[in-house]
This record gives sequence, C-alpha cells and structure tokens, in this order.
Amino acid sequence: MDRSGFLATSGLAVASPMLVGAAALGAPAQAHGPLFKRVNFQSDGLALEPREYITQLGEALTHGVPSADNYSNGGLIADLEQKFAQLLGKEAAMFVPTGTLANHLAIRKLAGGDRRVLVQGESHFYNDSGDCAETLSGLTLVPLGLGRSTMELSEIQGWVERTAGGRVKGGVGVISIESPVRRRDHEYFDFAQMQRISQYARAHGIRLHFDGARLFNLPLHTGKTLHEYGALFDTVYVSLWKHFNGASGAILAGDATFIDGLFHMRRMFGSSLPQAWPEVALVMRYVDDYQDEYAKSWRAVDAPRPLSRQGAQLDS
Repeated sequence: MDRSGFLATSGLAVASPMLVGAAALGAPAQAHGPLFKRVNFQSDGLALEPREYITQLGEALTHGVPSADNYSNGGLIADLEQKFAQLLGKEAAMFVPTGTLANHLAIRKLAGGDRRVLVQGESHFYNDSGDCAETLSGLTLVPLGLGRSTMELSEIQGWVERTAGGRVKGGVGVISIESPVRRRDHEYFDFAQMQRISQYARAHGIRLHFDGARLFNLPLHTGKTLHEYGALFDTVYVSLWKHFNGASGAILAGDATFIDGLFHMRRMFGSSLPQAWPEVALVMRYVDDYQDEYAKSWRAVDAPRPLSRQGAQLDS
C-alpha cells in the first residue's frame, strides 16, 4: 500500500484487535449500560469510557500491583521509560503528560542557541500546539513542504544556506519530522528522503527530532523497524494513549546525556504529575502485542469478503 492509501481504513485496523481484547475480558453488563460494546472506527485506541478504564485497571491488578511513582519519577513510570527506550533503540526515556510537551521539550533542548527550527507545514507541532515554541521558548519555526507529507532535502538545504547567509548570524538548530502525518490522512514520510535529510543534518551539526506519535504503525507499511527509525534522530516521541490505551501520556526518548536532568524542565512547565501511574497503568498490557495485532487487523481488512449465494459480494 502506498502513502496515499495508508490508514484509509485505519480506524478499523487500529481498533479491531484491541476491541477483541477488551471484549475478551468478559466484563458484565452494568446498571448504566454494557461495557465494551462499541465498535470505534475513529479512535487510535479503545477510547475507553471511565467505567471501562476502571474495569481494566482492576483486571490489571490481578497480575500485580504497580509501584507508585513520586512526581513522575520511579515506580511504574521508570519501568515504562526503560521499556520504551529499548523498543526505540535509545539509551533513556522520560514520561511526559502530553505529546505537545514532549515535542516542545525535545526541540527546545535540541535547539540550544540555534533558534531556527525546520518543520513540516502540515505537522501537528506547527499547526496544533498554540505557537508554544515561539511563545514559551523563543524559537522560530519555518514550515516546509506545505500540502505534502514529505519535505524534500533541497528545501532544507535552501533554508540552511539562507539562514547561514543572513546579516545577523544564526543557524538552523533542529529539523523536526512527523510520520505518519495526521493532517495528511496519516500518510507517512518517505523513508529514503528521511535518511538523506538525517545524513545531511548530521554532517552540518543540525539536531533531529521525530514526532512519532503513531510510530508503531509504520513498520508494517514501510518494512522499517522501530530501531531503524529511531537511529535517524536524536530524540523520538511516541504517544502512550493513541495505541496503548493510557489515559494520557507520552514518552520522549534519546541519549542518556540528553534525558539526564530533563525532568527539571518538565517540572518547570508544571508537568511532573504527583502520581502519574494511573494514567499509564494499562500501557504495558498492550505494547508488546500491538504490532502483531495491528498486522492481523490489516490482513482482516484486506481479506476478500465472502460471496452471497448469487455470487455477489456481501455488503459490509
């Protein structure tokens, strides 16, 4: 399937394996209506209602009581950070309450004194983050590839050269790439172009951040592993609620030297939750099987529909 077709049926592909898993819990009907009875063709995960989330928390407790964290440090949060660092091929990781903040903290620290940041014009960070990089961190976002999912290396080279040639000395500090791109119907960024951009950036001392909120969908469609994606970037963000049914949360992964002490910046932004474990207590039960279940869903979507007695395909 090509980029334009990626996730055309994503609601079904993402939801169906986890809907099956939820139904398998066999939760009894309640006075206020049955649990786990919706078929969701829109959400990235189960979109659990409060009673359903509480039910799943109770189920999770039968397999062991999670260790509480202290202001988003230690306990279950530390276990989750270690888990995702390994999955993404990075040395360390940090829990962040939202993806918006994960992107912001990464780009803010990566930029350092080079305040110009190249981003996709269709990216979530450029369009849907309230100009937080400009307002809160004094960064200048330059949107490229408007109307497209993939920025071209030639566009990046042009802006790097233009920035270097300004009358006031400055530099491009970060290139941020999102894939899949939500505003482009979840098209994915061309991997070969991503490799070329990464090689160019590293040769010119420009740091790289990957908004991989839905990264765990990509290996099936591109044939590239999570580690292959992670290796192209200094930092990687993935969502914890989009596929793994956390109440909220994100992971920001990178080198140990980058992550070390970053929790101070997280606290500065008011985001070291006193106890974060309830937000992510369900994540571990979904993460290991997600890619296999996602692939099964796509096979089910692509399978031929049964024929009626008259030989015509049955309506879906």
